[in-house]
Amino acid sequence: MSSQDFASHAQSRLQLAKDTKDEDKLYRYKGILYPSLMCPEAHLKALENMEAREEDLMLVAYPKCGFNWMVGVIRKIITEATGVKSENKMPPLIEFMGPQVLKALNEIPSPRFLGAHLHPDNIPASFFEKKVKILLIFRNPKDTAVSFYHFCNNNPVLPSVKSWDSFFSDFMSGDVPWGSYFEHALAWEKRMDDPNIMLITYEELKQDLCEGVRQISTFFGFNLNNSQVQLIAEESTFKAMKTSTTNSHGLGDILFRKGEVGDWKNHFTPEQSREMDEAFNKHLAGTRLGAKLNYQMHCQ
Repeated sequence: MSSQDFASHAQSRLQLAKDTKDEDKLYRYKGILYPSLMCPEAHLKALENMEAREEDLMLVAYPKCGFNWMVGVIRKIITEATGVKSENKMPPLIEFMGPQVLKALNEIPSPRFLGAHLHPDNIPASFFEKKVKILLIFRNPKDTAVSFYHFCNNNPVLPSVKSWDSFFSDFMSGDVPWGSYFEHALAWEKRMDDPNIMLITYEELKQDLCEGVRQISTFFGFNLNNSQVQLIAEESTFKAMKTSTTNSHGLGDILFRKGEVGDWKNHFTPEQSREMDEAFNKHLAGTRLGAKLNYQMHCQ
């Protein structure tokens, strides 16, 4: 699918969303909610037979943890390292592709840049069998929940949310698109010993994007000099990425909102904050992923 095809497809999905009832915009597949307009069941079934390549580059993130930001960063890294600029503006989410796009993907030369919001059990097995390099990005759960709430309200392909309180309840129970944040995190935590998986956090990237670009480049096997790293970081600020996405296919306001660390304080009640603290302590305290999230600094 070309960039022009994707822009047309995205607009057609947005138009179709206007005629779709909220209750029909989500469905369950293997117990997890997915947006029916963007990744229907046929897409998810087709993934089961997807063949990965050793040279593939994979980006995985729970929704609203910085996925679209890192898509732009990684594309810039590939361009600087190879001298070949990708004109493709289609988000590389494999669950959005469908049988025909997956078939066409077989014709694309390596390295292919792919992505997913998926739980590791739902990533095609071939990605682990072929030892594909997977960059995993996570964000503190409080800011993730707030960003997800606004994303649902601004995205017509998803059901509108009546209130922050109702969304918070759904988020904590995992009744949101792509399922539970904590189940997603725990499942990836079990794979932290895999040398082909690198974990980086949204907060680390906000604090020092240059260092993040350097680490990501090295992980994917690209050698960039300091000036290349600096250039990528300068072109990948939140404001620059939002403007670029708006200009390319008009989705900047949907995909990029504030990009701040700590915006949760403008939404959470003291009771909700305590509930999230308890959930984090129950599921992620004492884990490597939990330590990396630096919860005490960003969420208390």
